[in-house]
Parts: sequence; structure tokens; C-alpha cells
Amino acid sequence: MNIPAALLPPVWYLLAHGVLTAMALAFVLRAPWRRLGDSAFSHLWLGTCVSLLVLWSIRSPMIGGLDFHFLGATAVTLMFGPGLAIGCLSLVLVGRLLMGQIEPAALSMDVLLLAVLPVTLSHATLRLSQRLLPPNLFVYLFVAAFFGAGLAMVGSGGATVGLHAIFGTPGEAMMAEEFLPYCLLLGFAEATLTGMIVTLLVVYRPAWVGTFDDARYLLRR
Repeated sequence: MNIPAALLPPVWYLLAHGVLTAMALAFVLRAPWRRLGDSAFSHLWLGTCVSLLVLWSIRSPMIGGLDFHFLGATAVTLMFGPGLAIGCLSLVLVGRLLMGQIEPAALSMDVLLLAVLPVTLSHATLRLSQRLLPPNLFVYLFVAAFFGAGLAMVGSGGATVGLHAIFGTPGEAMMAEEFLPYCLLLGFAEATLTGMIVTLLVVYRPAWVGTFDDARYLLRR
């Protein structure tokens, strides 16, 4: 779900460069990058990046510059936290850029739509569930993982398709408008797959899920 360089007015891409730079200074640079000094953790993080790059390459093109694929933003947010999750997805987008699947001028816009936006929605869902709901394993799996993933896909996909509908050619705009409601179905598919992945990780590899706390979700009465 990337944005072509010719879709938006040039000023939008300049604004995206500025916003992304500010986000990097204010948010990503505060991520616990020193954790990557641990070889086991760095292998997990890099392995996740490579896995997502492969999954993002399996996509279904529909409109010029617009394709659909598994996002994985909520899973990496729950595993690594928001900062490292944005770093992971940004690295995936750089990989797609090197593979010729993304235009350089639109990279910042793609990072905002496909990394910053879904990770922010995922992290906000997690924090709200921790603040408003009981510390229960099923709350973590169904709200933070399942609902968070669906919200991330609907938000990211809806914003991308919406830009195509507003700024695309008449044919692209008509297709985008017709497809916009189907973002809800994509959100359900993303939620289901993410919920399954996070459930398996919590059961078999809980140490890989950095936001999962045994003392909070299992031991607390």
C-alpha cells in the first residue's frame, strides 16, 4: 500500500519529509536501540524485518501504485515497542525502495502511512486497554492484538486508499472509492492473523513479546 511520487502535490511530500524528521528526533531516537546490542534480541529484530519484507513482497496490485499485503505493525509493536517497531517497518520500506517497489520521493509519505500511523494506533490501543480494562490475558490478546491490528490496518489502508480517491486519476479515484469499504475486510483479516501470531508467541515464546508481562496478565489476581 504505497503512494506513487506523482500522486500528491509536491508540497505534501515536503511536509512528509519534515514531519518524519521531527518524528525521528522526538520519538524514534528515544527507542531502546541499545537492546540491539544483545545478539539474541538483534537476531529476532532483524529476522522479523526480513520476514516482513518477504510478506510485503507478496502483494495484490489493484490500482497504479496501490497494493495490499499483510501489515504486521501491531505484532512488531507488541514485540518491540513503538520505537523499534517504527524502525523495523521503516527498514522494510527501505528494502522495498532498494527492490524498486517504492519511489524515493514518496518514501517519507510511505513511512508515515505504513509505519508511523499503524504503530501509533497499535500502541494507543495497548495503552488504553492497560489503563481502562482489567489486566487479563484475553484482554491483551483480543483488544491489544486482535482489535489493535484491525484498527491499524483500517487506519493505514483507509488513509492510503483515501489519498488515491482524492488525488488519483478519475479511473483510479473511482476504483479507490469503490474499494474503500473493503478496508474493513482487510482489517478483519489482519486482526485474525495478528491475533493468531501473538497468541502463539505468548504461549511458546513469551520472551519475544516485550509488552507481555507475566506478572500483570497471568500472576495477578
